[in-house]
Amino acid sequence: MSTQLLFREDAYLKSALARVVAVHERGIELDRTIFYPLGGGQPGDSGVLVRENGARIAITDTRKGEAPGSVRHIPAADVSLPEPGERVTLELDWDRRYSLMRLHTALHLLSCVVAAPVSGGNIAPDRARLDFDIDMGLLEAERITRDTNALIASAVSTETVWITDEELDARPELVKTMSVQPPHGVGRVRLVKIPGIDLQPCGGTHVGNIAEIGGIRVSRIRNEGKRNKRVEIVLAP
Repeated sequence: MSTQLLFREDAYLKSALARVVAVHERGIELDRTIFYPLGGGQPGDSGVLVRENGARIAITDTRKGEAPGSVRHIPAADVSLPEPGERVTLELDWDRRYSLMRLHTALHLLSCVVAAPVSGGNIAPDRARLDFDIDMGLLEAERITRDTNALIASAVSTETVWITDEELDARPELVKTMSVQPPHGVGRVRLVKIPGIDLQPCGGTHVGNIAEIGGIRVSRIRNEGKRNKRVEIVLAP
């Protein structure tokens, strides 16, 4: 059974009600969720499931399930698990998620400032990075910081756009990341659009306006191999 992904429609949902569909050694499956599952370089969400009796189940990670479209909520060890059919309240670790949203959107801007193919990427709550297939001498931390922050200051609202698999195949330039290809076979592909700045396939969670990022700083640039020059960023205080 597929899980209704509430974060796709509203990434700012902090709580929601859901019904337990299955409980097994690989996690808890619900009929709907606000928890983003690990994917595309963005970590899975954490938080709490609150049972009807008030008991709280800490969720330490969220992953995609075995069945297409299903989501597994990974509970902490040695907790009392709910029963299938039980209603629970989902409470997201919002501070962690919001940091991930800000940094994920910042990486989209970074991919516009550094004009090169993206060979990898990763996001953590306190930092994020993209790897580029580019000459090391073309990466200058001060310029990248300045130009990315200039884009952030434009305060453009983000948008979600859906296109068909065939439309994406006809526009291969939309896919910037060499290491992660957007899913095919479900009929449509989700794009994140920053009008006048960026448009690319992405299933992650993003801020509603890029001004919410607040600002970034390039914390490190290093050589990770022939086709991997790493630019790491942090959120500015």
